[in-house]
Order: sequence, then structure tokens, then C-alpha cells
Amino acid sequence: MVCSIILLVLLALSTLVIFSQFAGSVMHVRSGTSMTSTRYVGPRLDEAVLEDNNASAKICVIDVDGIISGSPVDQDGYSMVDVIKAQLDRAQDDRRVKAVILKVDSPGGEVLASDEISDASKNFQAGRKSNVQDEEKSKAKPVIVSMGNLAASGGYYISAPCRYIVANKMTITGSIGVIMHGWNYRALMDKIGVTPEVYKSGKFKDMLSGTREPAEIPPEERAMVQALIDEVYGDFKQVVADGRKAAYEKNKDKGRELADDWTNYADGRVLSGPEALKLGFVDKIGNFQTAVECAKDIAGIGDANLIRYQERYDISDLFHLFGSESKSEARTVKIDLGLDTPRLQQGHLYFLSPVFSN
Repeated sequence: MVCSIILLVLLALSTLVIFSQFAGSVMHVRSGTSMTSTRYVGPRLDEAVLEDNNASAKICVIDVDGIISGSPVDQDGYSMVDVIKAQLDRAQDDRRVKAVILKVDSPGGEVLASDEISDASKNFQAGRKSNVQDEEKSKAKPVIVSMGNLAASGGYYISAPCRYIVANKMTITGSIGVIMHGWNYRALMDKIGVTPEVYKSGKFKDMLSGTREPAEIPPEERAMVQALIDEVYGDFKQVVADGRKAAYEKNKDKGRELADDWTNYADGRVLSGPEALKLGFVDKIGNFQTAVECAKDIAGIGDANLIRYQERYDISDLFHLFGSESKSEARTVKIDLGLDTPRLQQGHLYFLSPVFSN
């Protein structure tokens, strides 16, 4: 009897899941989303209404919260980059979505992940999906940034190409620069009597190794690493220059132009919202509601419902907790202590605010 009851419950849950997925597909068609452009791979997303204003138009809100990373963040193996790309593609598919608000509250993060999100935003505003091979274009839609407590370094990198940037007067932004972090622990090894033995094929094969004496590091190696950082830093400044120039040409007097001496402030320093406005790094001081009003004005709509695309989890995800697909795959349980500290990997480049780089 117990087994029968369990089977009936599982059957009912499965039926409910199938019905909800079918109903979601029907709602996507009715909302103006073309079924031919539905993503069959990638994160599964459901539409959630944040604010219902009984309007036909929609504004999609996408959160960029915490360290920007390309590492998997969910049980399906998708990263922050994957989810944001999928959200932008979904917003591109829905004809009723007229604009996107990027809510940025991040100290920055990995260079590659930041660059991928930046490119996805530029593609979206050009009417292209995240797959750059897709030549089909849709109607261009603007991306408006709403900065929270922190939108620094990589957080600003992903904001710069957007059509309009709204910062709070208490926002910490800027921190334009690149950092590579490492440790030299040779002195500690000498104290405990550990001597490294290294066999290498070339002079620079052990670059960034922490086992060498500082005096053993050749000047050419330091110059090469610094040249790499300078190259990426130059790309960062170019993204800022191109993004803000393109935005000002479209916004005109409603936006802000970069100050002539803005590069003097692109030395890693952090800026307040009003300082960023003065230098032309942002267009306006305000809060999230200010960004909503700017989005409606730029998109040319009177009113809109605010929506969010969030990852879908159903009964099938519950079974992942009780087993793995292979013996080598390990399941872990994470405890949130309310502290989100970045773990910098040696040899990786980061767009990261100096406040969080230690």
C-alpha cells in the first residue's frame, strides 16, 4: 500500500510537470514569442512578473549580482555567462519586450566572462542573438544599466557598451584596470626545509611559479607579464571609449559625454556616482525606478510590465540530489554564510575592484 501511494504521488507530480511545461509553451506563443526561436539547449527559463501594469509592452530585468565568473553555478553546469546570454536571447525572441534593464551589483570578476557578457549585450542591442553565427537580425532593443551598491571594474566593463547608465549617488563604480594575483612562498619553503626541483623545456616554462626566489625571476618575464596586463587594460579602455561614444551619439543631451581627461581617472581608482557622472562614465543619478523611466523613454513606450526570466527547476532536478551519472562525479552541498569572497586563481586575469582583490 505504501509503495502504491508513493507511485501515485510520483505519477501526479510528473503529470503536473508535463502540464506546466505545455502551458508555458502555450503562454509563450500567446505572449508573442515565436516557437521557432525557442532555445532547445541551455538554461531552462520561466517568465516571472515583477510588476504588472496591465500593459502590452514588457521590460526585462536581468541581474548581474556578485563575482562575474564563467564557472558553473548550478547543478546543470551552467555559468552566470550562460544564464545571462539565455536571458538576452529570450528577451530578443519576445516581441513584447521593448528594453532590458541590467541590474549590476558586482565588484567585477574574470576578464573572459566579463568580455562575453559585454559582447552579448552589444549583440542584443544590434538585434542579434548571443550566437554570433546567426545572421538573422531582430529589431534593436536598448539595454539600460541600473547600478547598485557596487559596479566596479568588470561590473563597469559590462555596463560601458549599454545605451544608458543610471548610478545611485551612493554607488561605487570605476576601478578601470586589470589585476593578476599570485603568491611567492619560496621563503616559507626554505623555513620548513622544502627545496623545489624543476625540469623545464624552456626558460619561461615556469612563469608565475611561486617556488622561485624573487631574484631568480628574469626581468624579461616581468616585462612579458606586464605587457599582457597592459594589452588587456588597453582593451578595457577601448570598450569604455567606444561604448560611451556610441551611447552619447544616440542619447545626445539626455546623456553624458566622456570628459576629455577621463583616461586620467582610469587608473584603478573607485568613483562615487556623482564623480562618475561628472566624468561622463554614467548618464544619470537615480535608483532602479529612474532606470525604468529611462528605459520607457528610450524605447518609446508609455507603460510596461516588468518581468524577469528565472531558471526553471522541476521534480527531475530533485533526483540529482540522490545520485550521480557516474561514479567519478561528486555531489557537494554548499552552506551560505552570507560572505561572497572571490578566490583568485594564480595566472588568471581579472577585472576586479581593488577593495575585493585581497
